[in-house]
Amino acid sequence: MKANVLVDTSIWIEYFNHRHSEAGETVEMLLREERVVIAGIVLTELLQGAKIKREFDAILDSVAALPFLDATLDTWIEAGRISYSLRRKGVTVPTTDIIIASLAIENHCSLFSMDFHFDQIPGVELYLRPVPGKPS
Repeated sequence: MKANVLVDTSIWIEYFNHRHSEAGETVEMLLREERVVIAGIVLTELLQGAKIKREFDAILDSVAALPFLDATLDTWIEAGRISYSLRRKGVTVPTTDIIIASLAIENHCSLFSMDFHFDQIPGVELYLRPVPGKPS
């Protein structure tokens, strides 16, 4: 059985804006294979970016039925440990992305993102790195 994939906000934005891009078609394939999972922080980031109510509702309809990764106390502690460890090395990663990485690691998911700072987080298995807007 193939591992689930936590799709990051950067990929969802590419998916919603460019369905026929490499990232968009990869998300479509992962959705058909029922491998996509969502995290609360990703859902919140997507919804806050909506410009009108119809867009807000469309985003919510698209992702609300996906399996949801819930953060536990262990998730928050691991996120703090990761951030502490990275900062000791002089690396600062946004807290939201540390939480996303912690959820992926904890739930044995690959992470599908365009953000390069995930490369700096030990233990994160990246799905692949598409080129934004590139047709497949």
